[in-house]
Amino acid sequence: MLRPSSCRFARRPSSWLAAALLVLAATLGGCTGTRVAAPPAPPQATSALPPAEAPPQAIALGAPATPALPGAKVAVALLLPLSGPTAGLGRAMLDAAEMALFDVGDDNFLLLPRDTQGTAEGAARAAESVLAQGARLILGPLLAGEVAAVKPIARQANVNMIAFSTDETLAGDGTYLLGFPPRQNVERITAFAHQKGVNRFAALAPETPYGQLVVNELRAAAARNGSSVDHVEFYDPAATDIRPVVRQLASFDGRAAALARERKQLEAANDEASKLALARLASAETAGDLGFDAVLLPEGGAKLKQVAALLPYFDIDPGKIHILGTGLWDEPGLGTEPALVGGWFAAPSPAARADFAKRFQQLYKQPPVRLASLGYDAVALAAVLAKKPGGSGFTAQALTDPSGFAGVDGIFRFRPDGRADRGLAVLQVERNGTSVVSPAPETFEGQPAS
Repeated sequence: MLRPSSCRFARRPSSWLAAALLVLAATLGGCTGTRVAAPPAPPQATSALPPAEAPPQAIALGAPATPALPGAKVAVALLLPLSGPTAGLGRAMLDAAEMALFDVGDDNFLLLPRDTQGTAEGAARAAESVLAQGARLILGPLLAGEVAAVKPIARQANVNMIAFSTDETLAGDGTYLLGFPPRQNVERITAFAHQKGVNRFAALAPETPYGQLVVNELRAAAARNGSSVDHVEFYDPAATDIRPVVRQLASFDGRAAALARERKQLEAANDEASKLALARLASAETAGDLGFDAVLLPEGGAKLKQVAALLPYFDIDPGKIHILGTGLWDEPGLGTEPALVGGWFAAPSPAARADFAKRFQQLYKQPPVRLASLGYDAVALAAVLAKKPGGSGFTAQALTDPSGFAGVDGIFRFRPDGRADRGLAVLQVERNGTSVVSPAPETFEGQPAS
């Protein structure tokens, strides 16, 4: 029977056989039923980090640092949903965490992975378990409800927590959020679009807390740039037909009526110029200004493609109106929907993550889910900070280093209020992938906290 235990991960095995034996021994020997070791990266693989010439201010997380003093054991908890509805994501994050452990950890670093079961109650039990075993930092949990349940437990134990949620209302008082906040995605893409001449924004968003949050952030970001948000429509995310909502956003009926009036006037004029103008309108469906230069679609997956396809159907021409996205767009295959080709969205630099994704594929024979990289960066960060003397690595001062850290998703830093700043690129959707149209910054030097 598997027994709850403190699981100390060994350093990189010297061979693939040794690694396989380590996996087997760990699986049989404990760690609350979770896999605790993985084969190391192939020796020729390189770490997904900025090059050596990158600005030195950001602490790189992927290269081994000077080990801590012998015998100075440092225990760090990793709380993930390894069972329940989000187990697939949790296990992918654990796989990535194991990669970081082999890359950065040493014999003095103890990782205590625990299953939250994807529930607040399970997360609370997991937190109490690892704190009883001496955890000096908590990584995770993932879901907002789990974070809310663990936060007071960690606070009472005076242990800081680096959680994966994007709910910024949970930040602060010892809780730091490593996720990808919608706030920064919206700020980045709005500022870029404004630089490209966009001054009037619209939004077509799901009627969900996320959709409402993104719209609020859009209004705030546009106001800071001297832009406006005059057209916003929400749709039921469960609806099978959202054509009426898109029709309303496009002011389709009013613009169709305007076209009819214009045609009638040209027909009545009956001069040569009017006849030419009338011929140019032969294939038009509407006339008049939409009232916006860009529309934000905070949606992802199949639903995003469904929504985007309706825009040209109601005469919102992607060739004239910029289509903008959030971090939900950071997934392959968007270019299969023609309306999305040329669209812009903010996301971590794909170059920074490419090596991580390649190594993950080699090790686990499947591509990493998008959030798996958070598991890598969290453990790499903890392993690097654990090497600081006297337990100083997990203090608020160390975690909120204004120079930040450089991980597989680019640079990031924690603000004193627990929220994260990230260096994001702007990507453009192409038919067969994406291209970078505005690179991510490589340093926070000179950048105020957002």
